[in-house]
Amino acid sequence: MIRMTDVHKAFGANKVLRGANLTVPTGQSMVVIGGSGTGKSILIKCILGLVQPDSGTIEVDGQDVTRVPRDAFLARFGMLFQGGALFDSLPVWQNVAFRLLRGSLKRPRAEAREIAIEKLRRVGMGPDVADRLPAELSGGMQKRVSLARAICAEPEIIFFDEPTTGLDPIMAGVINDLIREIVTEMGATAITITHDMTSVRAIADQVAMLHGGQIRWTGPIADLDQSGDPYVDQFIHGRPTGPIETLR
Repeated sequence: MIRMTDVHKAFGANKVLRGANLTVPTGQSMVVIGGSGTGKSILIKCILGLVQPDSGTIEVDGQDVTRVPRDAFLARFGMLFQGGALFDSLPVWQNVAFRLLRGSLKRPRAEAREIAIEKLRRVGMGPDVADRLPAELSGGMQKRVSLARAICAEPEIIFFDEPTTGLDPIMAGVINDLIREIVTEMGATAITITHDMTSVRAIADQVAMLHGGQIRWTGPIADLDQSGDPYVDQFIHGRPTGPIETLR
């Protein structure tokens, strides 16, 4: 579904991506791991066309992302943002149905509300929260609302940016289970970026490690602990010593 070939991206002297290659099979859940500041978010933004690579090619379903109509292209994606990114002035149901209330996916308002309530139900929330404002919800509830929004338009491809950041271990487990279930049910292709190894093991079919602007290793989750790559080994076990430099 997604293929990145020799993708480079720099911001001035800061070379973030240095020939990144990544293939994400259709219907698979790919988790990209790597330290903070290694370019994981830039990787996703390049796929979405929000950031233009300096060189290399990115294809989604065989189409060059720089040559497709933007509205139709972006309609294929759902996104769970790291901080939730809910609109604080809109009630929950309008946050969930945001894409169904405008643009090429627009539905009648009553229909959009019904769909939003159904998606809230799918993430374990009742219709009583539909008319609340995000500020009235806990962090875990806000994350679930964000997940409902990500799936509301039935996207083919879903991106999850640090989905468990700021959550306690129990709620993180709930979110991980929901992501796994929903991606499987929808048959969607998913990319998750995270440094939470519990999430990796709960969500991933495939794992890729980004370091030094390149994908150092990729393989099925079952092979992660026997990757044979010293960078991967140090990262997944959280060792302070190894080829990945740490601040002392």
